[in-house]
Amino acid sequence: MKTQRIPNPSQKLNKRLYSVPEAGQYLGRTVWAVREMVYAGKIPYIRDGRRMLLDINDMDTWIEENRKQYSY
Repeated sequence: MKTQRIPNPSQKLNKRLYSVPEAGQYLGRTVWAVREMVYAGKIPYIRDGRRMLLDINDMDTWIEENRKQYSY
């Protein structure tokens, strides 16, 4: 069985496409939370065979669109 290597959190990833575990690390979410976001259509993904990849630009867009500011 092949295991997925998750990068050290202190390493900065300089790439455009992220695997689900990497996307979870980037977004501060679990792998399953990222999958749920994809399945719910909240964030688009790229399918490469069986792999699901997320574009960093889409993740940044999701962050900006869901940014809220508290008001009294």
